[in-house]
Amino acid sequence: MLSESSDRKPPSSQLNFKSQSFDRDKVLQQLSLILLIVGAGLVLLPLGIVVKTSFTSEGGGWSWENYRQAWQRGGFLLAFANSTFVALAVTALQVFTSALAGYALARLKFRGKQGLLLIILTTLVIPFQILVIPIFLILKWGHLINTYGALILPTAVNGFGIFLLRQFFQTVPIELEEAAMLDGANRLQILWRVMLPLARPALVTLFLFTFIGEWNDLFKPLVFTTRPELQTVQLALAGVQEQFTNDWKLMMAAVVIATVPVVMLFLLGQRQLIRGIATTGIKN
Repeated sequence: MLSESSDRKPPSSQLNFKSQSFDRDKVLQQLSLILLIVGAGLVLLPLGIVVKTSFTSEGGGWSWENYRQAWQRGGFLLAFANSTFVALAVTALQVFTSALAGYALARLKFRGKQGLLLIILTTLVIPFQILVIPIFLILKWGHLINTYGALILPTAVNGFGIFLLRQFFQTVPIELEEAAMLDGANRLQILWRVMLPLARPALVTLFLFTFIGEWNDLFKPLVFTTRPELQTVQLALAGVQEQFTNDWKLMMAAVVIATVPVVMLFLLGQRQLIRGIATTGIKN
């Protein structure tokens, strides 16, 4: 009796239901893939037009001449050097200040911590343009207008970076810090030797967001500097657009020149970026 019952096959209705469910899931996956491909195509289409136009020569063929002229006439060599220096300096300062403040808010206990965190989060909804007049006056008082300091110091601290690292530090088990304390480590040593190595995905995320934001920033160089030797990539791109309004091929070449570095940087760090965002959820 037991062998007969164990050899019984499930009813055909159950088999049909499972096959129909499998077919439906497969169709949904294929439709999702098709929609994603179409969406990606729509997003990449304008970029493809820009790249194609930038390589188009006067005769309609393909040529690098537009890039050579855009690079020389736009002064991109100096602009690349300035933008790289400013972006790296701001990124380094934000990583440093965000690590210290984020660790303090995540682990230390002191009066007013929640209120301080609320103030930091409030700064995220205040546009930088609203603060430009007081920042300009402070920079003028400090004789920093038309210097690298005017491009670096106003964004040396950022509430987003502090909140990002605070959220990540809260995901690290407290037992790791307790073990380090038993070995005689102080708070700074714990931060440097334990927390920061574990926070690599969050640090890469902060680095990418900050560097790309500074590279694409036009507002600070436009307001706080007038010296040609402080020209950044975005100022150079704006100058090309003003000078060669009707030369679309040269303008598209300048756009590609200004965009390629941040695109390459994003592609190199996208895996760490995804990990950093996925591991910094909302915690109390």
